Parts: sequence; C-alpha cells; structure tokens
Amino acid sequence: MRIATFNANSIRTRLQIILQWLKKHDPDILCIQETKVQDQEFPAAVFEQSDWHVAFRGEKSYNGVALISRSKPDRTIFGIDDGAQPDATRFCYAQFGSLHVINTYVPQGREIDHPMYAYKIAWFQRLKKWFAQHVSPKDFVVWVGDLNVAPEAIDIHNAERQRNHVCFHETVRNVYQDTLQWGFVDVFRKFHPEPGQYTFFDYRTPNAAKRAMGWRIDHILATPPLADCARNAFIDLEPRLEGKPSDHTFLCADFDI
Repeated sequence: MRIATFNANSIRTRLQIILQWLKKHDPDILCIQETKVQDQEFPAAVFEQSDWHVAFRGEKSYNGVALISRSKPDRTIFGIDDGAQPDATRFCYAQFGSLHVINTYVPQGREIDHPMYAYKIAWFQRLKKWFAQHVSPKDFVVWVGDLNVAPEAIDIHNAERQRNHVCFHETVRNVYQDTLQWGFVDVFRKFHPEPGQYTFFDYRTPNAAKRAMGWRIDHILATPPLADCARNAFIDLEPRLEGKPSDHTFLCADFDI
C-alpha cells in the first residue's frame, strides 16, 4: 500500500500537478492539505472521472483537507470531537478496514508571541488525547500531513538561525515529540537518517529547491506495527521544480500490508 501526503497550497491551482503525480505514482491514498476552496467548488468530478474516491472539507482561501483514495473509506470524520473548536478544515480521519488514517494541517503559529502559537501547542496536545481516545498504538495507524514542525536541526538547511521560528522553536519541538511518544515512528527517518531532506521550500528564497534550502515539516508517522510493515519512503522533489508549484512537495511511503 502506498500512502502519500502533499500540501497543495490551493488544490485548484495545483490540480494538474496532482493529477500527473497520481497517474505516475499510483498511490492507494493521497492526503492533501491547504486545499483553499469551499466544498461546493472542490474539483471532485475531475478525480471521480479517474475512479478516485474523494473526501474533503474546506473553506475559502484558507486551510482545507482532502483524502483521495482508490477505495471508499469505511468511515470518514472531519474535526476534533473534544468540545473545543473542531477545526474540521484541518483534521480528517478515515478508516479502511484495519487501517486508520489521520490527515492533519497543523496551525503554523505565525509568531512566538502570537495567540496562534499557543493555539498550535494546544493543538498537538489535543491530538494526543484524540489518539488515546480513538485508536491504539497496537493498531495500524498512520498520521500524515503538514505538521509545521521540523523535529531536528538536520530537518532545516539553516537551523542555527531558526531557534525562534514557530516551526522549530524548542516548545513546539518538545510538544511534537511528546505527541509522538503516544506511539508513532517517523517512517521517512526509518529509511533516510541523513540530513538535507526537505519537503518545504519557501517561495521567498530564490531557487530554494534547486539550492536545497528547505525544511522537513511534512511527515508520515506510523504506529510500530504499521511502521514494521514499511518498505520504503521518499520525497519527490520533481513537482516542486515544475511551473507554478506549491511551496511543498510530495512525501510518500510504501507498506507491505
């Protein structure tokens, strides 16, 4: 089974890139973040014409998550059901038989002293509680998406200058690691311990992808039983080098299940 994640930064703008990638790599499941489109304007028909099932929840100009799959999920849930702001356009859960898929677009945080940074920290804490209430580390669970955290210095090309960045600050890295302690393995790092592997390249940095000036903030995380079934993981840089790309690129993992 091939599972992939991609922050599209507007699914309509990146539609042809996504369709080409689906055709070339044929994943079983592609999780997308930042669709930036209201549900009534989501290009579902384009995917359905190619026999893809699509589940999505979005809003105008911001956020939005989608799950594109070869088979229809047994069930799909949008939003965190803990009584707080559900953030349905940031959280999607789907079940395919024994496989549980969580697709998230974690808040970026804006600035360290901004209320959204505190909201981001709380969001990870809410996720950990959600995992504990709804799934088990003994299950086949995969958590993917733009998590807006670079876990280690090797995940940024210039980490020494980013200590106070909302995606690398000590507080967010600690809460991220605490969330992983619930029972997740970094699948990409299982196959690629080396530095210089990035999924995000800022538009403001000229030729960032070609110059390898990026961040690894998109992740595929799996519970130990599922991680043991992983056979490969890779970042596909090619879509980031195409015309009118997203500032992110595709991350993919293969599982023998």
